[in-house]
Amino acid sequence: MSAPIIMHDPCIGHFVRYLEGERNASGHTISSYLVDLEQFIRTQWGAEARPPYAWSDVDKFSARKFIVHCQKQAAVATTVNRKLSSLRSFFKFLNREEYITQNPFAGVISLKRGKPLPKVLTLQEVIRLLEAPRQVAAEAPAGEPDAAKRPACNAVRPPAALRATTRLQRYAQHCGQVWAGSTAGRLWLDYVAIRDTAILEILYSTGMRVSELAGMNESDIDMLASVVKVRGKGKKERLCLLGKPAVRALQTALEKRSTLTGVSKRAGPAPVFVGHTGGRLTTRSIERLMKRYLIRANLDPHMSPHALRHSFATHLLDAGADLRSVQELLGHASLSTTQIYTHVTVERLKQVYNEAHPRA
Repeated sequence: MSAPIIMHDPCIGHFVRYLEGERNASGHTISSYLVDLEQFIRTQWGAEARPPYAWSDVDKFSARKFIVHCQKQAAVATTVNRKLSSLRSFFKFLNREEYITQNPFAGVISLKRGKPLPKVLTLQEVIRLLEAPRQVAAEAPAGEPDAAKRPACNAVRPPAALRATTRLQRYAQHCGQVWAGSTAGRLWLDYVAIRDTAILEILYSTGMRVSELAGMNESDIDMLASVVKVRGKGKKERLCLLGKPAVRALQTALEKRSTLTGVSKRAGPAPVFVGHTGGRLTTRSIERLMKRYLIRANLDPHMSPHALRHSFATHLLDAGADLRSVQELLGHASLSTTQIYTHVTVERLKQVYNEAHPRA
């Protein structure tokens, strides 16, 4: 059984059209719904079941059976609750459209779960991370006197004996560049350092999600007003504020990119951050470069770009910003989502108290 098979069910097909049209859901969100529905179908009717499915036969005992099945699969409470939320929404839709008479998941209580605090960088750690791209670029070997005679950016790779041995040079090869000692390769690596600095500055300055940053176009930026328009979850638009260092880094990155001859322009909206082929930089690429600079800054390499979003919110609250303003800047639909950062600041206050107070 797979998503294309269950899509033949008229109820599921109608639900997907509802998600796309009314909820403005992304492809990732729809895929998650389909995965959860497929798992429920397997649990309820077996792997060999084919559409259409008897949704009216599902009752509260079926819902409890599904929870037990998930727990036997060693799913954590967060995962189970997400699946319950998907099924609750699906059956609520079926009830609204009169496919069924009641929602069997309406009375199902979500599992209790712990609330781990988000990983947050200190201000000093953020500064070390922001300096890492320039430090990595400085470690790359300078171009040789005859570098101009070497092939251009888009030429074939150099002989094995001349291939790069350092981490940065291997990264250049991975991006389709030639040996870092060439003039073209050196220009590209200079741009990468400036581009990656701008990426990290913007993530920390705005608190935007990595998917929002990857989706930024040049037309979304207002340099004079120091704001950028982003599209968040549900394709909702909001304005993010750019600090002065972020504006300077972004301007430098755009100016440097315009001087590259090996990067081709694509049709359609012009992305802010591009790879060596001229295509939009992906979220996965941003995660990889973040990991590289975390290692260079002697920080936890398992942190994701989302750690800068957590740090943005926590540092604002530490400095006295009100919770509602932070909610707007982060683009949270619910204030309760933003409240997790208040726990982080309280934990920090406790740590300071325990370290500084003589009778703590």
